[in-house]
Amino acid sequence: MERINTIGRRKTAVARVYLSPGTGAIQVNGKEYTQYFPSEILQIITKQPFATINANESYDVKVNVRGGGIAGQAEAIRMAISRALVESNAEFRPALKKEGFLTRDSRMVERKKYGRAKARRRFQFSKR
Repeated sequence: MERINTIGRRKTAVARVYLSPGTGAIQVNGKEYTQYFPSEILQIITKQPFATINANESYDVKVNVRGGGIAGQAEAIRMAISRALVESNAEFRPALKKEGFLTRDSRMVERKKYGRAKARRRFQFSKR
């Protein structure tokens, strides 16, 4: 198997993943994923596709991720890894699809409106 290249998106984060057979190393923007994501929850989110198909140390992953915050980046990486795993072996698709890792979460931040404090929050009313 050669190197597989896929993309994943979440909010404004875009992750490009390069999956190849290996020992389970995950590099995000040139750093080990445990350094890039200090929170254990984000580390778990990143590794969820491998845990779902029981292939924790079968692949090496190199990730370039830009935009958004670290939570959106972690979920974008999860989607990209899932897509790469399906591309490498079609038998992984039902398990990953059942967990929802192949579906793009399209929720975005609502824009601020004029005459409002935020998107929907009004300025405080003053009677006097």
